[in-house]
Amino acid sequence: MTKRRRVANLLALAVLTVAGQRPMHPYEMASVLRARGKDQDMPIKWGSLYTVVRNLEKHGLIEAVESLREGARPERTVYRVTEAGREEADDWTRELLSTPVREPSAFEAGLSVLGGLGPDEVVPLLRQRLDLLEQQLQEARRALERDREEVPRLFLLESEYALAMREAEAGWVGALLAELTSGTFPDLDGWRAFHRTGELPPEVADIAEWGSTAD
Repeated sequence: MTKRRRVANLLALAVLTVAGQRPMHPYEMASVLRARGKDQDMPIKWGSLYTVVRNLEKHGLIEAVESLREGARPERTVYRVTEAGREEADDWTRELLSTPVREPSAFEAGLSVLGGLGPDEVVPLLRQRLDLLEQQLQEARRALERDREEVPRLFLLESEYALAMREAEAGWVGALLAELTSGTFPDLDGWRAFHRTGELPPEVADIAEWGSTAD
């Protein structure tokens, strides 16, 4: 069971992390997070940054230390992390590392309704996905190799993980395609027949009927 956070947006954790290194104003926080590619690692909505910062201050997780003005630019408030903020960031990080959370993907949603298309239409769609995955994998591998020359591995673990997950997806999609194209996928003929006649095979119809009854 995950904890209820005072500011639950993952952007809050990113802010606590970068501001924990040294005091910063929100514009600088955004610049640092972008430079480190954190928008690739977590769902960040930059438009909500100032709201997140205000909420963190409201809950005592960060505090204003000074306000700066440069020329005609608007005044910028510099924030630092409080002790409560450091404890929150550490506890949140421990939770993210230790506790698996169910995070359905858009691809899973597509797979859940895949039967609505015929297998002969699904095959080229999966081939297209696999081609794109292979392109993305090549780019990710090259980027990771470049980064390894300059960045300690400690700061590349999320990239390694993302690459491993994408490789696993490509392997799974490739295996599914092999079943569909070789004809070894279970009841492939029944799936085709349904899209030709509009009638479900008896064993599938029984499952569909059971599902509607259970609802």
